[in-house]
Amino acid sequence: MVWTLAGLFAISALLLIFSILKSTKALKVEHNQIDLIHISTMKEINALQESVRNIELDIEVVTKEAGIPLAPEEKLLKREVLDLYRRNYSMESIAELKQVTVTEIEQLLAPYQEVKVEGRAVANEN
Repeated sequence: MVWTLAGLFAISALLLIFSILKSTKALKVEHNQIDLIHISTMKEINALQESVRNIELDIEVVTKEAGIPLAPEEKLLKREVLDLYRRNYSMESIAELKQVTVTEIEQLLAPYQEVKVEGRAVANEN
């Protein structure tokens, strides 16, 4: 009886040690996967930041080459107005939000509006 209890106790101790070793290996694998995901996410973030920096520099070069002097406030207003327009706000609501007249909004958006071709193809009625 004592030998049986001692044997069962030894087996349970071995199983406990085995399970601890297994769980630490699984934990290390999981930790490595998390690290890899973190690294790839950081690489993507750095690439996006680099792209944004390049776009900002390109815009600055284009505005300098075009000779269009804009104050930071003007740039911000144009950006916000264009964003609202692209999100399908009406010109009246944009003017109300920005506290300017509708004609000013129309003048700001004139270069960015697409010309709509009205009319349709006429089919032969023969």
